[in-house]
Amino acid sequence: MKLVIPALILSLLLGGCSTLNNDHQDASSTKKQQEKQYENNFISVQKYTGQGYSLDGGEENDKIAEAHRDEVIKAAEKFFLSKYKTKVKVHNLVGNKDGVTVFVESIGEPHFYTYAVVPINEQKIATDHVFSEEGQVEDAIRTGIYAMIYDREFKNLDNLLEKFVSVYPVIGLNKKAVENVGGDRYSTPYYYLSISEDAFSTDLFKEYLNHPHRNHNEWRNRTEDVEVNPKLVFITIQLYMKDLDQEPNKQVFKQLVIDIEKIKNIPPGAYTILLHDNKINKKDDNGQKQNSLERGDPKEIIKY
Repeated sequence: MKLVIPALILSLLLGGCSTLNNDHQDASSTKKQQEKQYENNFISVQKYTGQGYSLDGGEENDKIAEAHRDEVIKAAEKFFLSKYKTKVKVHNLVGNKDGVTVFVESIGEPHFYTYAVVPINEQKIATDHVFSEEGQVEDAIRTGIYAMIYDREFKNLDNLLEKFVSVYPVIGLNKKAVENVGGDRYSTPYYYLSISEDAFSTDLFKEYLNHPHRNHNEWRNRTEDVEVNPKLVFITIQLYMKDLDQEPNKQVFKQLVIDIEKIKNIPPGAYTILLHDNKINKKDDNGQKQNSLERGDPKEIIKY
């Protein structure tokens, strides 16, 4: 009997160690799976055109939307023309839990990207109940008008960034990604805008609804005496490293900041600058990571 008890205790101890080892191995395996799954979400920015982009709960509605693609597109086009007096081109459909998010680009000017939601109820397309996220399209239209008012200044900004990417090992987004999943107001592969409703002393959106066909000169003349607060015009420049395995280069980033600080005659606004590595998250069109370099709030570059 004296021999049995120690043996039993030893067996329990060894069993406990085995359990602990198994738990540790399981946790390690789970962590590796999670890391691999996270890594699989990323793709080189050069290759990214919106593939893999997803919204919560949208898997089933994705299929329904594709099966009724023409119906969804017509409903979205009708919605923008009726509510916002704007013709749009549909680039992409992405299912969500309420229906399908329709990514569009305005035809002509003001030029902008945005989106609306076409509801799906009991597998049927609710074409008469299309809606947009509060303030989203209104902001998009404001940014498009802003780009018309400051068209020469935006051309200067475009020239600076195009020259910068030709000299340094950085690039912008693929244009198809901007079209398919951008939905980010006035956008280019290198930057996007957002404008507070209070940025101007007049409501540009309401004026647009009354005068949707104004050209550059007409908008410039109309806003000559209109006050604008540059701190409420948010211009985000974001670039990516060109090489797949290269970390964001601090010297390149510093030079971009200097160039934006020094340049004159670019659009008034609060400039945020981001430099990412080469990879972008397919699921949410986001390049921001722990290694990203940023100059932004509360130290944006304010241009008047």
